[in-house]
Amino acid sequence: MPFDRSTSLITPAEMAAIDTAAALSGIDSFALMKSAGMAVSAAALRLYPEALRFVVLCGPGSNGGDGYVAASALGDCGADVEVYALGNPARLKGDAARAHKTCALKVGPLGSYAPRPGDVVIDALFGAGLSRPAPPEAAATMQAVGDQRLPVVAVDLPSGVDGRTGHVLGHSFRASHTITFMARKPGHLLMPGRALCGTVETVDIGIPERILRLSAGTLRENGPHLWVGHAQALDPSAHKFKRGHLVVFSGGPLSTGAARLSAVAGLRAGAGLVTIASDTAALNANAAHLTAVMLKEITGGEALSHWLSDKRINAFVLGPGFGDLDRARRYALLLRERRLVLDADGITAFKDDPAPLFEAYSEGETRLVMTPHDGEFARLFPDIEADETLSKVDRAVAAAKRSHAVIVYKGADTVIAAPDGRAAINANAPPWLATAGSGDTLAGIIGAHLAQGMPAFEAAAAGVWRHGRAGNKAGEGLTAEDLAAAIEPLPA
Repeated sequence: MPFDRSTSLITPAEMAAIDTAAALSGIDSFALMKSAGMAVSAAALRLYPEALRFVVLCGPGSNGGDGYVAASALGDCGADVEVYALGNPARLKGDAARAHKTCALKVGPLGSYAPRPGDVVIDALFGAGLSRPAPPEAAATMQAVGDQRLPVVAVDLPSGVDGRTGHVLGHSFRASHTITFMARKPGHLLMPGRALCGTVETVDIGIPERILRLSAGTLRENGPHLWVGHAQALDPSAHKFKRGHLVVFSGGPLSTGAARLSAVAGLRAGAGLVTIASDTAALNANAAHLTAVMLKEITGGEALSHWLSDKRINAFVLGPGFGDLDRARRYALLLRERRLVLDADGITAFKDDPAPLFEAYSEGETRLVMTPHDGEFARLFPDIEADETLSKVDRAVAAAKRSHAVIVYKGADTVIAAPDGRAAINANAPPWLATAGSGDTLAGIIGAHLAQGMPAFEAAAAGVWRHGRAGNKAGEGLTAEDLAAAIEPLPA
């Protein structure tokens, strides 16, 4: 995936490497710090012209250096500014020491700051690189500022939020606005970090793109840029089989609704044909509710194997409301040569021994997409989930590599990961998507993309994004039935 400042996400370690490379290339690192600090001061003045006092909280590293530059600039503009430092500023090194030395404002100890109404706090304590809990003095300040509900402008990332994982390390600020530099970090999109950043503004401080490309990885925000060239405009003369035939497996007679949600979503998302495969007991329940979606009686593995002789049937969804875990295992292994979205009960069916599933889909192109929520992920990958050093992105990528599948690790910050290490964080889903049947609808959308021939990673990424768009269009209070009607055409 090519580097793009608007969609690429850079980890703190990658950003440190970029900063080093920029300095080694001859770029004045203090000039970069001045650009960063000036951008922060400009944002503070633009956003809060009514502020009675700007309070700049400076940490013991380069983030603090940005704060000293911002404080100086605010003072030069005539604003009322007070500066407070964590630790002894005399111990600062490099550019941060230089920024402190050139700041003519009095600097008080952090613990002496007493928040008051009318303050706007500029948080330059730690930024994205913090990897340990904030010290007690900083935590107390965070609590005091939060209690007063003062606006906070965060420099790079709200202090206390891990820029790699989005996790809160003990305590953190809740920013109303965050200024970051060159590109966003994973912590800006991963929860709970995303909820603590407020509005995120990315500022170009002058590092050439050629240097960014050298150290940036493949992590992206999810969006149409990931599937450009794979979302083909439908040919008006195309027959229905050219648009793909998607099959969704139904559960028993009292559990057919989930499959129908998936099937209708698949039809709305562009599959040319959609069939619900149902055992005999559930045929009447399904037939009573289906019109454009077709119905096929499949009574077991032998019937499924016979049906698979029709090569035009090219994608399947297995799991929503399915119930029968033994049959789910058999069906998933029989489908090893086809494209499959494995969801819900289809995932749980392999919790005791996932190795046969992973082996079945290990050869050739990636054909399997799995869509676990937290609990399902933990059942299938307990050791990966238990590793607290891993971010949600790390977990999804590790699971994708192990399973030879695209992993859609669902949640407010859904992560899509491929076996080759590509990953994307989705950020367009509204909170009201967390409703019964929403995941069934997502599985159907992804299945439709697979049926139409999109590669698995792109099919999953486009499905998650489209699902979020549908949620926003349907609005707060939606039900899963509303989602299918709100599915919009896929941007090509």
